[in-house]
Amino acid sequence: MKGENRIFMELSMSQLLALENITRYARNNRHEAKETINHILKMSNISDKIFENAVVKIKAHAKIGLHFHPDRPDSTMKCVAEALLEQGIYKSQFETFISNGSVSAYPGGERDLWEKRIFGGAYQLEGTTNNQRPKYGALNLMLHPDGPAPRFGSCYFLLSPKVSYRSTYTYLDSHQGPKEKGTNKEFDLILAALLEEAFLRDFAIGERNLTPASLINHLLVNLERPFTDPANKEPNRNLNHYIEAQVHGDISLKEDAEVLVADPSFKETYVGRILEQICHKYSIDLYWHRGFALMVDEVPSDFRGPSMPSLAKRIAQNNFIDAKIIGSAVLDLNRNPETWSDRGTYKEVLQELKLLWHVLVRYGKQYPTLK
Repeated sequence: MKGENRIFMELSMSQLLALENITRYARNNRHEAKETINHILKMSNISDKIFENAVVKIKAHAKIGLHFHPDRPDSTMKCVAEALLEQGIYKSQFETFISNGSVSAYPGGERDLWEKRIFGGAYQLEGTTNNQRPKYGALNLMLHPDGPAPRFGSCYFLLSPKVSYRSTYTYLDSHQGPKEKGTNKEFDLILAALLEEAFLRDFAIGERNLTPASLINHLLVNLERPFTDPANKEPNRNLNHYIEAQVHGDISLKEDAEVLVADPSFKETYVGRILEQICHKYSIDLYWHRGFALMVDEVPSDFRGPSMPSLAKRIAQNNFIDAKIIGSAVLDLNRNPETWSDRGTYKEVLQELKLLWHVLVRYGKQYPTLK
């Protein structure tokens, strides 16, 4: 409890209010959630004690994953990895102006408005600064080797479980305004949604053939195990289903980040060496997942639109694409936007490149030169 109190003492008024607003909302709506949980536990023959033990495991051991593309340029054309190495802080989109989702992190923008709705206007209080805004990730419950939400980046940090005390959660993406919200103190709405999806669909947060019983068993057995090397594990390719986490307060790489899992396309490159320096400087364990590579003639025209094959052909090297190659195209778009005008405006082409990353995650094979 003392550690938890110390965590809250370091938060701003806006951050504390955001946490309190979500906690109050979840507490006021937990009765129906508890009914759902109790019904599913009964139907699945899971005892209250076993379920409660699984919840304890989540709160003690589950880590939030923060996905990012390390080679994306910021407003000064410094890449994300360089800024992380230099500053040792994981910043919000209101500070970096970089987004792998909605590029609308400014007052009155879409992200600002949905944060206002979710957090009850906490971050619109007078005196709130951009560095106080929440940072977005996903709860790493299923331990997928490519991370809990790879659509948002080829690499990801795993944070210490203590960060969860100052985090809020939504079941699926917050911009959709889900009613299932919670905090560590009031987590029942999230748990009810997770159990209900597993019960009704045999699927939840990217995991197929998942029943309530197999979910509970996984949480009891696997969450507290030491992190294992993801290099030879099949990626899950989970683009759309995750428990989104909003971290309130600073994220210090030295104090909060435990693991960095990186894409192997950056191995032995400038960006890869920066990632290695980050881990050395801030005492973070570095791993490489299997990566994604896709031949140009295998890029579909019916997953993220008919323009994907021509875009892949344009940026490909040696007739294939990977995370580094897409990043190089983004950098070229930033430096020479006029050379891309045949494909549309800067924002339109940037969106196309984001969608091509989704294609790569969904259909990519193991990175061909994994070392």
